Amino acid sequence: QVQLVESGGGLVQPGGSLRLSCAVSGSIFSILAMGWYRQAPGKQRELVASTTSGGSTNYADSVKGRFTISRDNAKNTVYLQMNSLKPEDTAVYYCNAFNPLSGFSPWGRGTQVTVSS
Repeated sequence: QVQLVESGGGLVQPGGSLRLSCAVSGSIFSILAMGWYRQAPGKQRELVASTTSGGSTNYADSVKGRFTISRDNAKNTVYLQMNSLKPEDTAVYYCNAFNPLSGFSPWGRGTQVTVSS
C-alpha cells in the first residue's frame, strides 16, 4: 500500500523559510510524478509545484522564484523549499503522487504551514 508522509511544517515569520518533506513508501518512487498542493481555510486545494519522474518542474505563478521542488529518488522523498514566505502562503500543504502505470494517485495527510508575525 502506498503511503505518503509529510513533515516540516510549522510557524514562521514573514520572509522566513521552511522545507517540507514527503516520504513515499510502497511504490517505485522513481516512476512517480509528485506534486505539492495547498489548501487555505475556505479555499479550494491548489497546485503549488510538481515534478515529473524525469525531473521536470512546474510552479504556480504565486510561488515562482520563491519555492523549489526537488526529489531524491534514493531516499524516496520529495521536498518543497519555501523561501520569502508570505502570510498568504498559510495553508495545509499536501503531497500527492501519480503512478502513470496504474493511474493511482494517493495523498498524504498534510502538514500545516502558518506564516505570521
